[in-house]
Amino acid sequence: MTALRPEREDSYGTAPYESFGVDAYAGEQPPGAGPYGGDPRPGTGRRRKAAPVAEPTVAEPTVAEARVAEARVGEAFTQQLPPIDEETVALRIPEPPPGGADGFGGATSASGATSASPAPGTPAGGRAARRKAAKGRHGRHGGFAAGSLDAADPAIAPSQDERPLSRVEARRQAKARKPSAAVVASRAVGEVFITTGVLMLLFVSYQLWWTNVRAHAQASKEANSLQDDWANGKRNPGAFSPGQGFAILHIPKLDVVVPIAEGVSNKKVLDKGMVGHYGEGALKTAMPEDKSGNFGLAGHRNTHGEPFRYINRLTAGDDIVVETQDEYFVYKMTSSLPVTSPSNTSVLDAVPPQSGFTGPGRYITLTTCTPEFTSKYRLIVWGKMVEERPRSKGKPDALVE
Repeated sequence: MTALRPEREDSYGTAPYESFGVDAYAGEQPPGAGPYGGDPRPGTGRRRKAAPVAEPTVAEPTVAEARVAEARVGEAFTQQLPPIDEETVALRIPEPPPGGADGFGGATSASGATSASPAPGTPAGGRAARRKAAKGRHGRHGGFAAGSLDAADPAIAPSQDERPLSRVEARRQAKARKPSAAVVASRAVGEVFITTGVLMLLFVSYQLWWTNVRAHAQASKEANSLQDDWANGKRNPGAFSPGQGFAILHIPKLDVVVPIAEGVSNKKVLDKGMVGHYGEGALKTAMPEDKSGNFGLAGHRNTHGEPFRYINRLTAGDDIVVETQDEYFVYKMTSSLPVTSPSNTSVLDAVPPQSGFTGPGRYITLTTCTPEFTSKYRLIVWGKMVEERPRSKGKPDALVE
């Protein structure tokens, strides 16, 4: 055990001999204890030389100790960072707060008190104190209080553009968003145009497509009914009532097979896809079996079955056949009148003046509207009978394929 030693004053001041690495009194050491084997005691004329001071040695840490130290440094750095939000839409078990059950780095005792102090910035005291502090930070109703940190943060504090509008400003904005009278009028006109266009499209579709479908069905039904009556031997009188079918018209070049009914009424005859016979009033014409006269027929060129749509393609010599209950009447096309007035009824005379016929005979006249899809003018086609063939002899050559 080393005893305390008095300090010695020299020319540089008072300092303990230990600062120079020399004992105060050499006499306390036994003879021969000096570093050079001499007598270090006083009076010997020799002073003991100071022994060198050994450098303190530090033990190198092991690998395990270094890893533990690095882990502690990383944990301390991580605790200073805000937690990463890994919230997802799926359910998950909440993880315990880092550093302990209380979330502040301290372990919770059995009584519920924590062994460590709360995190910085957390108000001391109980739940009432924390609520009071939160109300002070965010205002009375949860808003930003003046001078609070949240309100001072430009990333969190609401901008001036998001402030509540006054009643006058709200009215101005609502009035600015309200469309003007011109905009409302233009929208109304646009809707009217669109509705009108849709209605016109539906009407055109009805006229050009549906009327043909319905007329073809009605005409086919009438033709089948006529042929069934003829096959069953049902006799029809020589005079027919308006709308009653009595013959079938064949135009082989145009692939037309359509029933002929009495009269030219649109509702009763023409709109049903049939061809009408001029057999009433001043426009009454002859029948096919008459020995002399003009057999006049009318039909639609467009819509409602349009049986006469392509009669303008007929040329001289083309066959036109009228089939009745007892006979076939075969006509040859002779001439046509491309355009004439609807009031030109002379085309139905016994000897039409513009047909090229010079005397009485057995003629046929086909009339329809022109140009297509209008009824402004009339198109006329004439033919002359060349054969009268009883049904008992079979079909004429014009109908034999």
